[in-house]
Amino acid sequence: MKPTVRKTDKDWKEGLTPEQYHVLREAGTERPFTGSLLHNKESGIYACGACKAELFTSSSKYDSGSGWPSFYEPIRPDALTYGDDDSGGMRRTEIRCSACDSHLGHVFDDGPQPTGQRYCTNSLALSFKKSPQ
Repeated sequence: MKPTVRKTDKDWKEGLTPEQYHVLREAGTERPFTGSLLHNKESGIYACGACKAELFTSSSKYDSGSGWPSFYEPIRPDALTYGDDDSGGMRRTEIRCSACDSHLGHVFDDGPQPTGQRYCTNSLALSFKKSPQ
């Protein structure tokens, strides 16, 4: 799937904090256990921090102990794109927002059922919209 949200590098820099830009546009990683959404237990939707495309629901979030927000499945199969990441001497599968191609984190095969997946994301790569009560 080709990204539908396109901006210039200048536009991304103007719309994101330097920390968000580093994670979302330069494939950086925030330090573990420092993200603002790690311990969020409210019901709602987790969206891309860059373009606000919906990515995960709170019902698929779980505490993986990894230090980053983790989910066992995306909101829809086409919400994410996947790619090989061999950086840092490790082989991993990178996850990106399919709407704007922003880096979110990585997916691993050590998650809970029903999927067995752990979508390990950076808090800086996400925004959260609380469900109305």
